Amino acid sequence: MERFVFLLTAGVADGVVFALFALSLVLIWRSTRIINFAAAAMAVAACYLALAVTNLTGSYWVGLITAVLAGAAFGWAVERGIMQAANNPLSGVILAIGTVMVLQALTGIIAGPRYRPVSIPFDDRPLTVGGVSTLSPYDLFTITVAVALMAGLRLLFARTSLGLQMRAAAFAPEMSRLLGVQAARMRTIGWVLAASVGALAVMLAVPGELGLHPHAGDTLFVSAFAVAVIGGLDSSEGAVIGGLLVGILISLVTGYLGAGVAPLGVLALLVLVLLVRPAGLFASVKARQV
Repeated sequence: MERFVFLLTAGVADGVVFALFALSLVLIWRSTRIINFAAAAMAVAACYLALAVTNLTGSYWVGLITAVLAGAAFGWAVERGIMQAANNPLSGVILAIGTVMVLQALTGIIAGPRYRPVSIPFDDRPLTVGGVSTLSPYDLFTITVAVALMAGLRLLFARTSLGLQMRAAAFAPEMSRLLGVQAARMRTIGWVLAASVGALAVMLAVPGELGLHPHAGDTLFVSAFAVAVIGGLDSSEGAVIGGLLVGILISLVTGYLGAGVAPLGVLALLVLVLLVRPAGLFASVKARQV
């Protein structure tokens, strides 16, 4: 029982990070109908800048803020400088894959292929409650930040004029233009938000891994993409719930059957969802009809 509780809590900690990165993919999809395959490479490049600032200032918090700001800057640059040339979803995917290749090559050339440790101002040892190992202080911090950010994004899209304009520009760009909404600007803001969220997700995930390296975000992207598909690419709620499902599944399968079996478990869940609900568990009827 103690092992199950530990694996369950560890899965929740991983799941919120998956959900956060999946949410960045959902934001791009809802605004442009493009899967941003460059999301991981952009986030890792932003984290390298954050690590440089952290080493320079000695402050983890300054580095964390730098990751978010650098991610936003990469999102703006990629959307304005590259994705403007995409005139259909397929060309957008091709441009995104090309961006991945360029960013990973440049990151490897500049920073080198070695793993760089990322220090954190928290104890990463699990807390013991009633003799059962649970979450570490860093896991609690990660969950708190992720939940607060997801709640903030939900509030933005549901309660603010900016969020309403972004939703209108995504789902009815021509009509929104007639109503005075600057659809191109809303699309850029969507990319900026998504890239900053992705950079934050990688920055939160890296300390729990071996460290930062040019391909540090690849595994996270694969898991987050599966989460986004399972939850529904149009559903931010699906990204959150799907992230928790996948995080707990990976943790339980890894703990009981081994790390090599975990990807098969995620694949089986993904195939099952696609067979039952091809648009995702939480896709709306309107999204499926479109």
